[in-house]
Amino acid sequence: MRVAVVGGTEFIGRRTVEVLAGRGDRVLVVHRGRTEPDDLPACEHVHADRRDFVTVAGRVAAFGPDAVVDTCAQTGPEVDAVLPHLPDAHLVVLSSMDVYRIWELGLADDHTPLAVPFDEGAPPRAGRYPYRGRGMDLDDYDKLDVEPAYLARGGTVLRLGMVHGPYDPQRREECVLGRLRAGRTRIPVGPGRTLYTRLHVDDAAAAIVAALDRPAASAGEIFNVGEPATVSVRAWLELIMAEAGTAAELVTVPDRALPADLRLTRTHSQHFLADSRKAAAVLGWHARDPVASIAASVCWHLAHPPATPPDTTADDVALREVTGRP
Repeated sequence: MRVAVVGGTEFIGRRTVEVLAGRGDRVLVVHRGRTEPDDLPACEHVHADRRDFVTVAGRVAAFGPDAVVDTCAQTGPEVDAVLPHLPDAHLVVLSSMDVYRIWELGLADDHTPLAVPFDEGAPPRAGRYPYRGRGMDLDDYDKLDVEPAYLARGGTVLRLGMVHGPYDPQRREECVLGRLRAGRTRIPVGPGRTLYTRLHVDDAAAAIVAALDRPAASAGEIFNVGEPATVSVRAWLELIMAEAGTAAELVTVPDRALPADLRLTRTHSQHFLADSRKAAAVLGWHARDPVASIAASVCWHLAHPPATPPDTTADDVALREVTGRP
């Protein structure tokens, strides 16, 4: 198979390229040229910003792809810059479970009950641009502006859970690992009872490949892609510590006192739990054991620590409020 990957040098895109090349597919990676890992498998490269995709559209068409995977479409204009210029091929676009109404309610601390686990027919967000004004440089981000155009072309939409693993730019495990590296023995947390559907990057890449291998079944379809079983946030933190081989006491503090990177442990009115059985039934996709996935992710991040240590000033403030000492 010949596959063009838009944005294939980082995290999910990178892992997808590795899997495709590893099984013998011809891969063309379209990216900005800012990150081109030395250890990326042999493949063809085309350099262009998304907004300038039209300038390289001819080269992509000449490659003759059987399929195109768009890993990094985040806004309507980003879709408009690329999609009209893609050749007639099977299209797969990565989306997110943040398109659902249940995510919007969680961001707003709205206690309106919604059923879980939710499938692909669950209500979408009523509002738009979920991270606008939150200081995340995502003011125009909205996967609800991405999905419709791809579906109209018969594309496949994969709504991913919280992806973790090697090269994760968000370093989700670092909220614990950074503190352990810094010698912290007490970590301020909330109750941490919430269930969030996660997904290891290897399983994300496997879902992409499964969709590519079943174009007739996946065309025009939406799939939730997440782990089949989920541990609570607190249990996730404990598993990270266990895999790191270093214990720390998780000290429960009021939600208002939580450090920003531990807000995920705060009190929530309901779980964010997705049903991915459609992907299993239609695509034949199955995720690995979630505990094994956490272990593999922690192992990689232990071996690749960030350059900057965490600022634990907020930890001391929170711990003093509860115990009188940091």
